[in-house]
Amino acid sequence: MFNKKFKEMNDQVFKIRSYYKGELALLYSPELTENAARVKLMKWIALQPRLVQQLQELGFKRTTKVLTPLMVRYIVEAIGEP
Repeated sequence: MFNKKFKEMNDQVFKIRSYYKGELALLYSPELTENAARVKLMKWIALQPRLVQQLQELGFKRTTKVLTPLMVRYIVEAIGEP
């Protein structure tokens, strides 16, 4: 049963759409709490200066709660799909 559920989760295709920052972070780090996953995602973003610049041009700030589809696309291009 667990293996079937795990396989179904892994077979899902990641969709570029609007995400809450915590929601996207949990896709990258599902083993963490939402807060810890969000902190980790923000650290990964900070390690990518070009990504930081692209996101800031779109109005992204540390306090941004919702990521637009374009922001999500840039993040995925920089660090890969969750």
